[in-house]
Amino acid sequence: MKKVLSFLLTAYVSVPVLLYLFPWILSYAIFSHLPGRPDTSCNDVRLPYSVDLRRPQDVLNHTCNFYLSPEEGVSVGVWHTLPASQWEAAAGRNLDWYQEALGDGRPVIIYLHGNVGTRAISHRVELVKILSAAGYHVLSLDYRGFGDSSGEPSEAGLTNDALYLHQWAKARSRGIICLWGHSLGSGVATNAAVKIQEQGSAVDALILEAPYTRIGEVVANNRLAKLYMFLPGFESLLWNILERINISFSNDKNLQTLSSPLLILHAEDDKVVPFHMGQKLYQISLRAQRESETGDRVQMISYGANLGLSHSRICSAPDLAGVVQKFLQNLERER
Repeated sequence: MKKVLSFLLTAYVSVPVLLYLFPWILSYAIFSHLPGRPDTSCNDVRLPYSVDLRRPQDVLNHTCNFYLSPEEGVSVGVWHTLPASQWEAAAGRNLDWYQEALGDGRPVIIYLHGNVGTRAISHRVELVKILSAAGYHVLSLDYRGFGDSSGEPSEAGLTNDALYLHQWAKARSRGIICLWGHSLGSGVATNAAVKIQEQGSAVDALILEAPYTRIGEVVANNRLAKLYMFLPGFESLLWNILERINISFSNDKNLQTLSSPLLILHAEDDKVVPFHMGQKLYQISLRAQRESETGDRVQMISYGANLGLSHSRICSAPDLAGVVQKFLQNLERER
């Protein structure tokens, strides 16, 4: 019995030591991407295993797959799903036609997913179906290191991938372009929005689904991390490691400066990113935009715990399409 207790104690104490010595462990935990093979034909190693990312038609109607190169040596996979009203016209069309279709004036939503898996995970596909039926183009991005995209993930890298896709879409679309970030993707979305604003422009619209204040606070809220929080200095260790690996994803800081219209969606029973984080971001953005007299363009929709939507099922909310349509239609009237 003493040997068992000694082993358990050693294993317990070794975790902070391992994190300190090998900070990449925390980076991998945050991104939770599957390391891939350089051959993009080997999609079977990606979650979900049954979906060939080159064949989006297996899970989504009238969707084409293509690749972009945000920088030398990096290729990222993207799915373009058409508005449902264009499905009939799209029959038999090629990639060039899909790109030209972006210029039809309809809103374009760039979907920036959370960690784990690919653009083919079921709740992501379900959301895209809802947005397509509501009349929107949807561009679903797998960041570098995710899905069939090459490279290794980093905060700067993911942000650059989103920026490049936004620029690519902006050059082809005549409608509103909205960045939609879920969970980890909320930090990618606000990072990209800040960069665009610093360049003298602004993102047309931001939708943040289950957003956090800072990624470090999500890490500290993790059940495993909570086992160590009573240890003196452990929380400081986490923040120190995040600084060493250049990961912050600070939505709270970003929203203090952003002027873009904002819609926050958060479920009260979210166990991964607590509901109070979404509330805090709403208040931050409301204060910031009131100072610039644009506070009426900040909204938050809360979903009660009785709906059971938790962290990844807001796509199942019965009124989601209507909420998004109202938000974007108001912006279209302002243009």
